[in-house]
Amino acid sequence: MYGNNPQGLAVFDANGHYILMTSRADLAKFASGNRTGGTPEENKAVVQGMIAHFGTYSVNESEQTITFHIATSSFPNWNGVEQKRPFSISGEQLKWATPGSSGGTAEVMLRRLR
Repeated sequence: MYGNNPQGLAVFDANGHYILMTSRADLAKFASGNRTGGTPEENKAVVQGMIAHFGTYSVNESEQTITFHIATSSFPNWNGVEQKRPFSISGEQLKWATPGSSGGTAEVMLRRLR
């Protein structure tokens, strides 16, 4: 979905809240210049080229899993859903596998910002 150059950001706070947004780096601008005036093709490209969600999270270090308690997502089927994902940490890098909203799985790889 995101090609070889996805971009995004995930923020995890000490109180158990998170927000995550990932997007294709090559999404085209809307010809109308109006966010609500996209053509069907432009809207489809955005929906298929990004995902965002926020809520709370919990970590089970002994099982090496992170559970996202998704409050709201750009994919409405995930609203109110809990998703448990195995993770690994190597240096400044966090990885987990996530179910794709269109089927299959995707690997998420994040680097800590300082």
